[in-house]
Amino acid sequence: MHTTEANPAAPRLPVLAGILSYLVPGLGQIAQGRVGKGVLFLVCLYALFFYGMYLGRWSNVFLADTARPNPPFPSLPLVVNNLYNRPHFAGQFWIGVAAWPAVWHYWHQDPNANRGAIDNRKDFVAKFEAAPSESELNDFQRDGDKHWDLGWVYTVIAGVLNVLVVYDALAGPAFGPGSEAAKESDRKAVP
Repeated sequence: MHTTEANPAAPRLPVLAGILSYLVPGLGQIAQGRVGKGVLFLVCLYALFFYGMYLGRWSNVFLADTARPNPPFPSLPLVVNNLYNRPHFAGQFWIGVAAWPAVWHYWHQDPNANRGAIDNRKDFVAKFEAAPSESELNDFQRDGDKHWDLGWVYTVIAGVLNVLVVYDALAGPAFGPGSEAAKESDRKAVP
């Protein structure tokens, strides 16, 4: 009996699931019906991201306008120069909507405004992911231990891991040679 290898059709890329997983880690998998996997991604990545923010005193996810006075690449747009000065945010951005307040603050923040200390809940919400002042950054790095630095590392790792979650949502579930889907494909291939 001669069997032929079935060439499975290229999987459809569910773009909506990829977009949902970018917005909220695991949401695309949940929309695809892979609820356990989606909830696992959601809990793990948000725990890593928000624990990193906690370690960084809620001030380590931001994009600051630092390149205006002396841009490293004058021919490129200012936002590219600012990303060059703070490459951390390029990784943090991929966590999705959790990083969007930093983008909003970047486009709407008055660089001359005095942020001061966070006094109450209203100030916390208004300053969430806004760029800290130079004196605040100096205080974090001078007076604190390494928690602030470790916190931004956690947030970057969470963002970069979400790129893999988006890929998983786009590519769909993988079937190994012993899975039911592979066996069904083999049965259809036999004449």
